[in-house]
Amino acid sequence: MISWSFLTYLSEWIIRLVMLYVVPRKRNPTTAIAWLLIIFFVPWIGLFLFLIAGTRGLPRRRVERYRLMISEFNQITQEFCSQANIVEPQLDPEAMSAVRLAERLGQFPILGGNRVELITDTDEMVNRLIADIDTAQSHVHMLYYIFAADETGRRVIEALRRASERGAKCRLLVDAVGSRSFLRGLGSELPKMGIEVVPALPVGVFRGKMARIDVRNHRKIVVIDGRIAYTGSQNIINADYGRRGLAWHDLTARVLGPTVLALQSVFLCDWYFETEQTLTDAEIFPRTPPAGNTPIQVLPSGPIYPVENYHRMVLAALHTARRQVIITTPYFVPDESFLQAVQVAVLRGVNVVLIAPAVCDKVLVGAAARSYFGDLLQLGAEVYLYHPGLLHSKTMTIDDSFAFVGTGNFDIRSFSLTFELNLLLYGTEVTETLRVVQRQYLARSTRLTLEEWENRPEWAKTLDGIAKLLSPVL
Repeated sequence: MISWSFLTYLSEWIIRLVMLYVVPRKRNPTTAIAWLLIIFFVPWIGLFLFLIAGTRGLPRRRVERYRLMISEFNQITQEFCSQANIVEPQLDPEAMSAVRLAERLGQFPILGGNRVELITDTDEMVNRLIADIDTAQSHVHMLYYIFAADETGRRVIEALRRASERGAKCRLLVDAVGSRSFLRGLGSELPKMGIEVVPALPVGVFRGKMARIDVRNHRKIVVIDGRIAYTGSQNIINADYGRRGLAWHDLTARVLGPTVLALQSVFLCDWYFETEQTLTDAEIFPRTPPAGNTPIQVLPSGPIYPVENYHRMVLAALHTARRQVIITTPYFVPDESFLQAVQVAVLRGVNVVLIAPAVCDKVLVGAAARSYFGDLLQLGAEVYLYHPGLLHSKTMTIDDSFAFVGTGNFDIRSFSLTFELNLLLYGTEVTETLRVVQRQYLARSTRLTLEEWENRPEWAKTLDGIAKLLSPVL
Protein backbone atom coordinates (compact mmCIF):
# COMPACT_ATOMS: atom_id res chain seq x y z
CA MET A 1 0.00 0.00 0.00
CA ILE A 2 1.34 3.39 -1.00
CA SER A 3 1.76 5.71 1.98
CA TRP A 4 0.98 9.44 2.12
CA SER A 5 4.60 10.18 2.90
CA PHE A 6 5.67 8.46 -0.32
CA LEU A 7 3.05 10.37 -2.36
CA THR A 8 4.22 13.62 -0.80
CA TYR A 9 7.84 12.78 -1.55
CA LEU A 10 6.96 11.83 -5.14
CA SER A 11 4.86 14.97 -5.74
CA GLU A 12 7.65 17.20 -4.45
CA TRP A 13 10.13 15.70 -6.90
CA ILE A 14 7.65 16.00 -9.75
CA ILE A 15 7.26 19.70 -8.91
CA ARG A 16 11.04 20.17 -8.77
CA LEU A 17 11.65 18.47 -12.11
CA VAL A 18 8.75 20.15 -13.93
CA MET A 19 9.68 23.60 -12.61
CA LEU A 20 13.29 23.02 -13.59
CA TYR A 21 11.93 23.09 -17.15
CA VAL A 22 9.35 25.87 -16.68
CA VAL A 23 11.14 28.50 -14.57
CA PRO A 24 14.23 29.25 -16.71
CA ARG A 25 12.15 30.01 -19.79
CA LYS A 26 12.12 33.75 -20.62
CA ARG A 27 13.78 34.66 -17.32
CA ASN A 28 17.27 35.87 -16.62
CA PRO A 29 19.50 33.32 -14.83
CA THR A 30 19.58 35.23 -11.55
CA THR A 31 15.79 35.37 -11.21
CA ALA A 32 15.41 31.75 -12.34
CA ILE A 33 17.94 30.52 -9.75
CA ALA A 34 16.16 32.42 -6.98
CA TRP A 35 12.80 30.84 -7.88
CA LEU A 36 14.32 27.36 -8.18
CA LEU A 37 15.99 27.78 -4.81
CA ILE A 38 12.62 28.39 -3.18
CA ILE A 39 10.91 25.58 -5.10
CA PHE A 40 13.62 23.01 -4.33
CA PHE A 41 13.55 23.78 -0.59
CA VAL A 42 9.75 24.03 -0.19
CA PRO A 43 8.18 22.62 -3.38
CA TRP A 44 4.49 23.09 -2.68
CA ILE A 45 4.90 26.54 -1.11
CA GLY A 46 7.31 27.53 -3.88
CA LEU A 47 4.86 26.36 -6.56
CA PHE A 48 2.05 28.40 -4.96
CA LEU A 49 4.21 31.54 -4.77
CA PHE A 50 5.36 31.07 -8.35
CA LEU A 51 1.79 30.74 -9.62
CA ILE A 52 0.68 34.01 -7.98
CA ALA A 53 3.88 36.04 -8.38
CA GLY A 54 6.16 34.38 -10.87
CA THR A 55 4.07 33.90 -13.98
CA ARG A 56 3.42 36.41 -16.75
CA GLY A 57 2.39 39.78 -15.40
CA LEU A 58 -0.37 41.05 -17.70
CA PRO A 59 -2.55 39.62 -20.48
CA ARG A 60 -0.91 40.03 -23.89
CA ARG A 61 -3.92 41.72 -25.54
CA ARG A 62 -4.10 44.26 -22.73
CA VAL A 63 -0.41 45.06 -23.05
CA GLU A 64 -0.66 45.61 -26.81
CA ARG A 65 -3.70 47.86 -26.43
CA TYR A 66 -1.91 49.86 -23.76
CA ARG A 67 1.14 50.36 -25.99
CA LEU A 68 -1.06 51.68 -28.79
CA MET A 69 -2.71 54.13 -26.42
CA ILE A 70 0.68 55.35 -25.19
CA SER A 71 1.68 56.26 -28.74
CA GLU A 72 -1.66 57.97 -29.38
CA PHE A 73 -1.61 60.04 -26.20
CA ASN A 74 2.05 60.97 -26.70
CA GLN A 75 1.18 62.38 -30.12
CA ILE A 76 -1.66 64.37 -28.59
CA THR A 77 0.66 65.64 -25.86
CA GLN A 78 3.26 66.83 -28.34
CA GLU A 79 0.56 68.56 -30.39
CA PHE A 80 -0.74 70.53 -27.44
CA CYS A 81 2.72 71.25 -26.03
CA SER A 82 3.73 72.65 -29.45
CA GLN A 83 7.19 72.50 -30.96
CA ALA A 84 8.09 75.84 -29.36
CA ASN A 85 8.19 74.17 -25.94
CA ILE A 86 10.35 71.22 -27.01
CA VAL A 87 13.93 72.08 -26.06
CA GLU A 88 17.38 70.54 -25.98
CA PRO A 89 19.23 71.42 -22.77
CA GLN A 90 22.84 72.56 -22.86
CA LEU A 91 24.68 69.54 -21.43
CA ASP A 92 28.01 67.91 -22.12
CA PRO A 93 28.03 65.28 -24.93
CA GLU A 94 28.00 62.31 -22.51
CA ALA A 95 24.92 63.63 -20.70
CA MET A 96 23.18 64.40 -23.99
CA SER A 97 23.46 60.76 -24.96
CA ALA A 98 21.42 59.92 -21.86
CA VAL A 99 18.85 62.54 -22.85
CA ARG A 100 18.36 61.00 -26.27
CA LEU A 101 18.09 57.57 -24.68
CA ALA A 102 15.31 58.82 -22.40
CA GLU A 103 13.41 60.17 -25.41
CA ARG A 104 13.54 56.77 -27.09
CA LEU A 105 12.66 54.86 -23.91
CA GLY A 106 9.71 56.91 -22.69
CA GLN A 107 8.65 58.54 -25.98
CA PHE A 108 8.32 61.95 -24.34
CA PRO A 109 10.40 64.94 -25.49
CA ILE A 110 12.08 67.39 -23.14
CA LEU A 111 9.71 70.29 -22.52
CA GLY A 112 10.99 73.69 -21.46
CA GLY A 113 9.14 76.52 -19.73
CA ASN A 114 8.32 74.67 -16.51
CA ARG A 115 8.36 75.67 -12.89
CA VAL A 116 8.99 72.93 -10.35
CA GLU A 117 8.77 73.14 -6.54
CA LEU A 118 10.15 70.35 -4.37
CA ILE A 119 8.03 69.75 -1.26
CA THR A 120 9.56 67.64 1.53
CA ASP A 121 6.99 68.04 4.30
CA THR A 122 3.92 65.77 4.25
CA ASP A 123 1.55 68.28 5.82
CA GLU A 124 2.72 71.07 3.52
CA MET A 125 2.22 68.90 0.46
CA VAL A 126 -1.30 67.90 1.52
CA ASN A 127 -2.22 71.52 2.31
CA ARG A 128 -0.89 72.74 -1.05
CA LEU A 129 -2.72 69.93 -2.86
CA ILE A 130 -6.04 70.71 -1.18
CA ALA A 131 -5.62 74.42 -1.93
CA ASP A 132 -5.03 73.63 -5.60
CA ILE A 133 -8.00 71.25 -5.75
CA ASP A 134 -10.14 74.05 -4.34
CA THR A 135 -9.31 76.11 -7.47
CA ALA A 136 -10.33 73.35 -9.91
CA GLN A 137 -13.02 74.25 -12.44
CA SER A 138 -12.69 71.60 -15.17
CA HIS A 139 -11.24 68.41 -13.70
CA VAL A 140 -9.13 66.77 -11.03
CA HIS A 141 -7.30 63.59 -12.01
CA MET A 142 -5.56 61.57 -9.29
CA LEU A 143 -3.61 58.32 -9.41
CA TYR A 144 -2.10 56.83 -6.24
CA TYR A 145 -0.65 53.54 -5.11
CA ILE A 146 -1.86 54.09 -1.53
CA PHE A 147 -4.93 56.16 -0.77
CA ALA A 148 -5.91 55.73 2.87
CA ALA A 149 -9.16 56.44 4.67
CA ASP A 150 -7.28 58.22 7.48
CA GLU A 151 -7.29 61.92 8.37
CA THR A 152 -5.20 62.86 5.32
CA GLY A 153 -7.29 60.79 2.92
CA ARG A 154 -10.57 62.20 4.25
CA ARG A 155 -9.32 65.78 3.90
CA VAL A 156 -8.42 65.17 0.25
CA ILE A 157 -11.76 63.45 -0.42
CA GLU A 158 -13.56 66.41 1.11
CA ALA A 159 -11.70 68.73 -1.29
CA LEU A 160 -12.71 66.48 -4.20
CA ARG A 161 -16.32 66.60 -3.04
CA ARG A 162 -16.24 70.40 -3.08
CA ALA A 163 -14.70 70.36 -6.57
CA SER A 164 -17.39 67.97 -7.80
CA GLU A 165 -20.12 70.23 -6.45
CA ARG A 166 -18.61 73.09 -8.47
CA GLY A 167 -18.95 70.98 -11.62
CA ALA A 168 -15.37 69.72 -11.92
CA LYS A 169 -14.96 66.13 -13.10
CA CYS A 170 -13.10 64.19 -10.39
CA ARG A 171 -11.46 60.93 -11.44
CA LEU A 172 -9.58 58.83 -8.89
CA LEU A 173 -7.49 55.80 -9.89
CA VAL A 174 -5.98 53.80 -7.02
CA ASP A 175 -4.00 50.58 -6.96
CA ALA A 176 -6.24 47.62 -6.14
CA VAL A 177 -3.73 46.15 -3.65
CA GLY A 178 -2.07 49.25 -2.19
CA SER A 179 -5.48 50.87 -1.57
CA ARG A 180 -7.46 47.70 -0.85
CA SER A 181 -8.92 48.83 2.49
CA PHE A 182 -9.82 52.25 1.05
CA LEU A 183 -11.73 50.69 -1.85
CA ARG A 184 -13.66 48.42 0.49
CA GLY A 185 -14.59 51.28 2.80
CA LEU A 186 -14.56 54.99 2.05
CA GLY A 187 -13.96 54.44 -1.66
CA SER A 188 -17.38 52.83 -2.09
CA GLU A 189 -19.02 56.08 -0.94
CA LEU A 190 -17.33 58.33 -3.52
CA PRO A 191 -19.75 57.81 -6.45
CA LYS A 192 -22.48 59.38 -4.29
CA MET A 193 -20.29 62.50 -4.15
CA GLY A 194 -19.87 62.58 -7.92
CA ILE A 195 -16.31 61.23 -7.75
CA GLU A 196 -15.36 58.42 -10.13
CA VAL A 197 -13.13 55.86 -8.42
CA VAL A 198 -11.53 52.97 -10.28
CA PRO A 199 -9.19 50.20 -8.97
CA ALA A 200 -5.96 49.79 -10.93
CA LEU A 201 -4.71 46.29 -11.75
CA PRO A 202 -7.29 44.22 -9.86
CA VAL A 203 -5.87 40.88 -8.83
CA GLY A 204 -7.10 37.62 -10.27
CA VAL A 205 -5.85 34.22 -11.38
CA PHE A 206 -8.35 33.22 -14.04
CA ARG A 207 -9.90 36.44 -15.42
CA GLY A 208 -8.01 37.73 -18.45
CA LYS A 209 -8.23 41.42 -17.51
CA MET A 210 -6.62 41.00 -14.14
CA ALA A 211 -3.03 41.09 -12.94
CA ARG A 212 -0.89 39.07 -10.60
CA ILE A 213 -0.56 40.41 -7.08
CA ASP A 214 2.98 41.82 -7.33
CA VAL A 215 2.48 43.72 -10.62
CA ARG A 216 1.29 47.02 -9.22
CA ASN A 217 0.69 50.59 -10.32
CA HIS A 218 3.10 52.44 -8.07
CA ARG A 219 2.67 55.85 -9.71
CA LYS A 220 1.55 59.01 -7.94
CA ILE A 221 0.03 61.69 -10.20
CA VAL A 222 -2.33 64.62 -9.71
CA VAL A 223 -3.42 66.86 -12.60
CA ILE A 224 -5.72 69.81 -11.95
CA ASP A 225 -7.37 71.54 -14.93
CA GLY A 226 -4.39 70.59 -17.11
CA ARG A 227 -2.38 73.41 -15.50
CA ILE A 228 -1.05 72.08 -12.17
CA ALA A 229 0.47 68.66 -11.52
CA TYR A 230 2.01 66.73 -8.64
CA THR A 231 4.19 63.63 -8.66
CA GLY A 232 6.79 62.07 -6.39
CA SER A 233 7.09 59.55 -3.61
CA GLN A 234 4.26 60.64 -1.30
CA ASN A 235 0.99 58.71 -1.11
CA ILE A 236 -2.29 60.05 0.27
CA ILE A 237 -1.87 58.83 3.82
CA ASN A 238 -0.72 60.17 7.19
CA ALA A 239 3.04 60.61 7.50
CA ASP A 240 3.32 57.60 9.84
CA TYR A 241 1.55 55.26 7.35
CA GLY A 242 -0.41 53.94 10.30
CA ARG A 243 2.74 52.92 12.20
CA ARG A 244 3.25 54.91 15.36
CA GLY A 245 6.81 55.98 16.02
CA LEU A 246 8.03 55.70 12.42
CA ALA A 247 7.51 58.72 10.17
CA TRP A 248 7.92 58.53 6.38
CA HIS A 249 9.98 61.31 4.78
CA ASP A 250 8.84 61.94 1.20
CA LEU A 251 9.52 64.32 -1.65
CA THR A 252 6.90 65.60 -4.10
CA ALA A 253 7.34 67.82 -7.15
CA ARG A 254 4.66 70.42 -7.88
CA VAL A 255 4.85 71.29 -11.57
CA LEU A 256 3.52 74.17 -13.66
CA GLY A 257 4.03 74.48 -17.42
CA PRO A 258 3.91 72.26 -20.52
CA THR A 259 5.07 69.13 -18.61
CA VAL A 260 1.68 69.08 -16.87
CA LEU A 261 0.15 67.82 -20.14
CA ALA A 262 2.74 65.04 -20.39
CA LEU A 263 1.74 63.91 -16.90
CA GLN A 264 -1.88 64.18 -18.00
CA SER A 265 -1.10 61.81 -20.85
CA VAL A 266 0.36 59.21 -18.45
CA PHE A 267 -2.71 59.41 -16.23
CA LEU A 268 -5.11 59.08 -19.17
CA CYS A 269 -3.26 56.02 -20.48
CA ASP A 270 -3.62 54.36 -17.08
CA TRP A 271 -7.27 55.45 -16.90
CA TYR A 272 -7.93 53.94 -20.32
CA PHE A 273 -6.07 50.79 -19.30
CA GLU A 274 -8.71 50.15 -16.62
CA THR A 275 -11.86 51.74 -18.08
CA GLU A 276 -11.37 51.78 -21.89
CA GLN A 277 -12.51 55.42 -21.76
CA THR A 278 -10.62 57.73 -24.15
CA LEU A 279 -10.48 61.32 -22.86
CA THR A 280 -9.01 63.82 -25.35
CA ASP A 281 -11.28 66.88 -25.04
CA ALA A 282 -9.80 70.35 -25.36
CA GLU A 283 -10.40 71.00 -21.66
CA ILE A 284 -8.32 67.89 -20.87
CA PHE A 285 -5.38 69.21 -22.91
CA PRO A 286 -5.63 73.02 -22.65
CA ARG A 287 -3.01 75.37 -24.06
CA THR A 288 -0.48 75.55 -21.24
CA PRO A 289 1.78 78.62 -21.30
CA PRO A 290 5.36 78.58 -19.98
CA ALA A 291 5.59 79.06 -16.22
CA GLY A 292 9.35 78.95 -15.58
CA ASN A 293 12.70 77.99 -17.09
CA THR A 294 13.20 74.35 -16.07
CA PRO A 295 13.38 71.69 -18.82
CA ILE A 296 11.64 68.47 -17.72
CA GLN A 297 11.22 65.08 -19.32
CA VAL A 298 8.62 62.52 -18.22
CA LEU A 299 9.83 58.93 -18.06
CA PRO A 300 7.07 56.35 -17.45
CA SER A 301 8.10 52.74 -17.00
CA GLY A 302 6.49 49.38 -16.38
CA PRO A 303 6.00 45.82 -17.62
CA ILE A 304 4.24 46.95 -20.84
CA TYR A 305 7.43 48.44 -22.27
CA PRO A 306 9.74 46.27 -24.42
CA VAL A 307 12.76 47.17 -22.25
CA GLU A 308 13.14 48.22 -18.63
CA ASN A 309 13.00 52.00 -19.20
CA TYR A 310 13.84 53.19 -15.72
CA HIS A 311 16.63 50.66 -15.23
CA ARG A 312 18.31 51.57 -18.53
CA MET A 313 18.08 55.28 -17.79
CA VAL A 314 19.65 54.90 -14.34
CA LEU A 315 22.55 52.91 -15.77
CA ALA A 316 23.06 55.50 -18.53
CA ALA A 317 23.11 58.26 -15.93
CA LEU A 318 25.77 56.46 -13.90
CA HIS A 319 27.90 56.04 -17.00
CA THR A 320 27.68 59.76 -17.85
CA ALA A 321 28.63 61.00 -14.35
CA ARG A 322 31.98 62.75 -13.98
CA ARG A 323 32.06 64.09 -10.42
CA GLN A 324 29.29 63.02 -8.04
CA VAL A 325 26.13 60.92 -7.94
CA ILE A 326 23.81 60.98 -4.90
CA ILE A 327 20.97 58.46 -4.62
CA THR A 328 18.20 58.33 -2.03
CA THR A 329 15.86 55.35 -1.83
CA PRO A 330 13.97 53.41 0.85
CA TYR A 331 14.52 50.06 -0.91
CA PHE A 332 17.88 49.29 -2.49
CA VAL A 333 18.01 45.90 -4.21
CA PRO A 334 20.21 46.29 -7.32
CA ASP A 335 21.09 43.80 -10.00
CA GLU A 336 24.60 42.94 -11.20
CA SER A 337 24.56 45.50 -14.01
CA PHE A 338 23.77 48.29 -11.54
CA LEU A 339 26.67 47.30 -9.28
CA GLN A 340 28.98 47.13 -12.29
CA ALA A 341 27.92 50.65 -13.33
CA VAL A 342 28.70 51.89 -9.82
CA GLN A 343 32.09 50.21 -9.93
CA VAL A 344 32.94 51.77 -13.30
CA ALA A 345 31.85 55.19 -12.05
CA VAL A 346 34.01 54.93 -8.90
CA LEU A 347 37.02 53.78 -10.95
CA ARG A 348 36.56 56.88 -13.12
CA GLY A 349 36.80 59.03 -10.00
CA VAL A 350 33.08 59.65 -9.43
CA ASN A 351 31.91 60.06 -5.83
CA VAL A 352 28.88 57.72 -5.59
CA VAL A 353 26.73 58.21 -2.49
CA LEU A 354 23.74 56.15 -1.32
CA ILE A 355 21.40 57.41 1.41
CA ALA A 356 19.05 54.73 2.73
CA PRO A 357 16.90 54.46 5.87
CA ALA A 358 18.49 52.95 8.97
CA VAL A 359 15.17 51.21 9.69
CA CYS A 360 13.14 49.60 6.90
CA ASP A 361 9.43 48.85 7.16
CA LYS A 362 9.84 45.60 5.19
CA VAL A 363 12.01 43.10 7.06
CA LEU A 364 13.06 40.87 4.16
CA VAL A 365 13.60 43.76 1.72
CA GLY A 366 15.56 45.63 4.37
CA ALA A 367 17.77 42.59 4.92
CA ALA A 368 18.33 42.24 1.17
CA ALA A 369 19.27 45.92 0.93
CA ARG A 370 21.76 45.58 3.79
CA SER A 371 23.37 42.65 2.01
CA TYR A 372 24.38 45.02 -0.80
CA PHE A 373 25.82 47.74 1.44
CA GLY A 374 29.01 45.73 1.80
CA ASP A 375 29.27 45.40 -2.00
CA LEU A 376 28.97 49.17 -2.42
CA LEU A 377 31.54 49.87 0.29
CA GLN A 378 34.01 47.43 -1.24
CA LEU A 379 33.51 49.12 -4.62
CA GLY A 380 34.46 52.45 -3.07
CA ALA A 381 30.99 54.03 -2.83
CA GLU A 382 29.74 55.82 0.28
CA VAL A 383 26.71 54.56 2.23
CA TYR A 384 24.78 56.72 4.70
CA LEU A 385 21.97 55.54 6.99
CA TYR A 386 19.14 58.00 7.64
CA HIS A 387 17.88 57.95 11.24
CA PRO A 388 14.94 60.38 11.83
CA GLY A 389 12.46 58.04 10.12
CA LEU A 390 11.90 56.02 6.97
CA LEU A 391 13.48 57.92 4.10
CA HIS A 392 10.92 57.31 1.36
CA SER A 393 12.25 59.90 -1.10
CA LYS A 394 13.38 58.46 -4.46
CA THR A 395 15.94 60.80 -6.04
CA MET A 396 19.19 60.82 -8.00
CA THR A 397 21.44 63.74 -8.93
CA ILE A 398 24.18 63.50 -11.54
CA ASP A 399 26.94 66.14 -11.28
CA ASP A 400 25.29 69.53 -11.87
CA SER A 401 23.65 68.34 -15.09
CA PHE A 402 20.36 66.60 -14.36
CA ALA A 403 18.37 64.79 -11.70
CA PHE A 404 15.65 62.18 -11.12
CA VAL A 405 12.58 62.71 -8.94
CA GLY A 406 9.76 60.21 -8.92
CA THR A 407 8.14 57.05 -7.68
CA GLY A 408 10.74 54.42 -8.63
CA ASN A 409 12.92 52.76 -6.02
CA PHE A 410 16.38 51.52 -6.89
CA ASP A 411 15.42 47.88 -6.75
CA ILE A 412 14.63 45.05 -9.13
CA ARG A 413 10.89 45.36 -8.51
CA SER A 414 10.73 49.01 -9.60
CA PHE A 415 13.03 48.33 -12.53
CA SER A 416 10.99 45.47 -13.99
CA LEU A 417 7.62 44.76 -12.34
CA THR A 418 5.82 47.91 -11.22
CA PHE A 419 4.40 50.85 -13.15
CA GLU A 420 6.57 53.82 -12.17
CA LEU A 421 6.91 57.47 -13.15
CA ASN A 422 10.03 59.60 -12.92
CA LEU A 423 10.80 63.18 -13.87
CA LEU A 424 14.17 64.03 -15.37
CA LEU A 425 15.02 67.58 -14.38
CA TYR A 426 17.69 69.33 -16.45
CA GLY A 427 20.00 72.20 -15.58
CA THR A 428 22.30 73.42 -12.84
CA GLU A 429 19.69 75.37 -10.90
CA VAL A 430 17.13 72.61 -10.39
CA THR A 431 19.84 69.98 -9.81
CA GLU A 432 21.36 72.14 -7.08
CA THR A 433 17.90 72.64 -5.55
CA LEU A 434 17.54 68.88 -5.22
CA ARG A 435 21.11 68.57 -3.94
CA VAL A 436 20.21 70.94 -1.09
CA VAL A 437 17.46 68.50 -0.07
CA GLN A 438 19.85 65.55 -0.36
CA ARG A 439 22.43 67.35 1.81
CA GLN A 440 19.74 67.83 4.45
CA TYR A 441 19.22 64.06 4.40
CA LEU A 442 23.00 63.57 4.70
CA ALA A 443 23.16 65.89 7.71
CA ARG A 444 20.72 63.60 9.54
CA SER A 445 22.49 60.40 8.54
CA THR A 446 25.55 58.49 9.73
CA ARG A 447 28.20 57.20 7.36
CA LEU A 448 28.68 53.43 7.32
CA THR A 449 32.24 52.12 7.20
CA LEU A 450 33.38 48.83 5.74
CA GLU A 451 35.04 47.83 9.03
CA GLU A 452 31.85 48.51 10.97
CA TRP A 453 29.85 46.54 8.43
CA GLU A 454 32.13 43.52 8.50
CA ASN A 455 32.01 43.43 12.31
CA ARG A 456 28.25 43.08 12.58
CA PRO A 457 26.96 39.87 14.28
CA GLU A 458 27.15 36.56 12.42
CA TRP A 459 23.39 36.03 12.69
CA ALA A 460 22.83 39.36 10.92
CA LYS A 461 25.26 38.38 8.16
CA THR A 462 23.42 35.06 7.73
CA LEU A 463 19.98 36.70 7.55
CA ASP A 464 21.21 39.29 5.06
CA GLY A 465 22.87 36.58 2.96
CA ILE A 466 19.68 34.55 2.75
CA ALA A 467 17.69 37.64 1.82
CA LYS A 468 20.28 38.45 -0.88
CA LEU A 469 19.68 35.06 -2.50
CA LEU A 470 15.98 35.88 -2.70
CA SER A 471 16.46 39.48 -3.82
CA PRO A 472 15.62 38.84 -7.52
CA VAL A 473 12.06 37.86 -6.56
CA LEU A 474 11.41 40.34 -3.73
